Amino acid sequence: MKKEGDRIPQVKWRERSLGDWIDTITDTYFKGKRVVLFSLPGAFTPICSSKQLPGYETKADAIKANRIDEIYCMSVNDSFVMNAWAQNQKLANVKVISDGNGEFTQKMGMLVNKNHLGFGERSWRYAAVICDGMIEKIFVEPGKNDIGDDMDPYGENSPSSPENVLKYLSSGGPAEVYDENNRDTNNDPFKGTSIEGKD
Repeated sequence: MKKEGDRIPQVKWRERSLGDWIDTITDTYFKGKRVVLFSLPGAFTPICSSKQLPGYETKADAIKANRIDEIYCMSVNDSFVMNAWAQNQKLANVKVISDGNGEFTQKMGMLVNKNHLGFGERSWRYAAVICDGMIEKIFVEPGKNDIGDDMDPYGENSPSSPENVLKYLSSGGPAEVYDENNRDTNNDPFKGTSIEGKD
């Protein structure tokens, strides 16, 4: 499992945007930015749809006020599903990343077996503050396992909740490692598109 101070995996993704396939890589989303990434078991699932994703969406302004450039939601789902979920959730602040093959999740050490739910391999629930591709802070839900022996615990006090991430950011986490001169806020893979327009 990746830990604080590690570099995140370098992978390639295929994404759908405005009716076309586009190629993206890790640097597309993370290079030159300080971001919050949260990863969850699946789009359209109850806890993800009713609590975690909308929680980050509603708290986005407060999170970004703490020197965060972007907030990304990742799941081991294909791009069509993730884009439909983003549209269904009416996202305006959180951007979705489809880790369709689970490569990024596997290299993060977060790919788990959810066969007991008929899901196959999915992401364990976690969040991270990532600074120019380096893990500044990571928040992993307890009980990670590969046999489906869990109840997927989640609530406002959960490690990967927006409340907990915001608590860390507001406490004056080590943003000093983030060099303002290296920020690349123009490197936006969604520039010229909209969450609603992605299909």
